[in-house]
Amino acid sequence: MAEPGARSWLWLSLLVLVLDQASKWLVYAVLEPFQVIALTETLHLTLVFNEGAAFSLLAGAGGWQRWLFALIAVVVSVALVIWLGRLRRDQRWSAAALALLLGGALGNLIDRVVLGHVIDFVQVYLPFLPMDLFNPWPAFNVADSAISIGVVILFIVTLFERPEPHHQD
Repeated sequence: MAEPGARSWLWLSLLVLVLDQASKWLVYAVLEPFQVIALTETLHLTLVFNEGAAFSLLAGAGGWQRWLFALIAVVVSVALVIWLGRLRRDQRWSAAALALLLGGALGNLIDRVVLGHVIDFVQVYLPFLPMDLFNPWPAFNVADSAISIGVVILFIVTLFERPEPHHQD
């Protein structure tokens, strides 16, 4: 049975959402589109607008993808809240992962609905990769980072979590 303690992780979703939106609007206010500010040799700030999904999937599809991705984000967000609500109090890592996913999904959903695109601004160069395909790495934001970290945590938890034994009455 679900314990309400897992829902207490919604603070993390809210934190991700606030950090994501604040950072996007700060960068939007300071940078011109495609302007580059080199923080280090391998880390730049570059304001770009992504009308697609991850890696600009369907970015040039003509506009309908905005509402498709928004609908997917709403459905996924509802599913994450339900899943989070069904976790046991001791499933902290799963709860943290789901909270990160939820905060990231909502952050990008707000951009997509309000602006019609997602604001991306972190540009990373990976000089140890010989492929120009991923240099620079596609621009991303705080929401994307939270989603990526959440997926990794959830993957690790899934690999190492022991299933709870079923008791017969």
